[in-house]
Amino acid sequence: MLNLAAAAEVIPGGRGFPTVEALRALKLVLFDVDGTLSDARIVLNDRGEQTKFFDVRDGAGITLLQNGGIMAGIVTGRLSNVVDVRARELKIPPERVRQGAAVKLPAVKKLLAELSVAPHEMAFVGDDLIDVPVLEFAGVACCPAGSYVDVLKLSHIVSTKFGGRGAVRTICEYLLKARGDGSWEKAVDIYLGRA
Repeated sequence: MLNLAAAAEVIPGGRGFPTVEALRALKLVLFDVDGTLSDARIVLNDRGEQTKFFDVRDGAGITLLQNGGIMAGIVTGRLSNVVDVRARELKIPPERVRQGAAVKLPAVKKLLAELSVAPHEMAFVGDDLIDVPVLEFAGVACCPAGSYVDVLKLSHIVSTKFGGRGAVRTICEYLLKARGDGSWEKAVDIYLGRA
C-alpha cells in the first residue's frame, strides 16, 4: 500500500498514514502560513512592515502539487502583503487565499463550498493550536516536525522537516507519490517541460 520511497521524509502522525483511496480523493490542499509555509518568524521593520522566511523547495512542492492536478490554497490567521506576493509567485489564485481568519474552520468551509470540494477531498497542513479544528475536519491532516503536540496527534502525515524549511515539499511529494496513480510522474514531466 505505502510507497516507501514517497514516505522517506515523512512519518505517520497519531492517526496513521491515510489510505491510498483517501489520497486519490484529494482535490485541494490548504496550507497555514506561519510555522508551516514560513519558519514561524515574523520580522517587523520600523514602519511595521512584515517579512517572512519561505523555502524555495516548499514553493517547488506546491508547484508540483498543482502540476499533479491538486489545487493549492492558503488559510492564515494573520494579515500580510507578503502572503499575497508569495501566493502570486506560486500561482495560487486570490480566491483560494484567506487571510485574517482568526478562527479558520468557517473560512475553510466557505472556501470548500465555493470550490465544490467535500471535506474528504481536502488535505490541510498546519502546525499549531489554531489549526486543530481544521485538522479534525480535513480528510487528510498533515503537519511539519516540531508542531504542537495536539496537532501531531491529529495528523496522518508528519514531515521530518520543520515549517519553512522543507516540510511542505516533503508533504507535497508524499501526497503525489503515495497515490500510486502517476500523479507524481505527471507533475515532474510538466515541471521539467516534458509534457
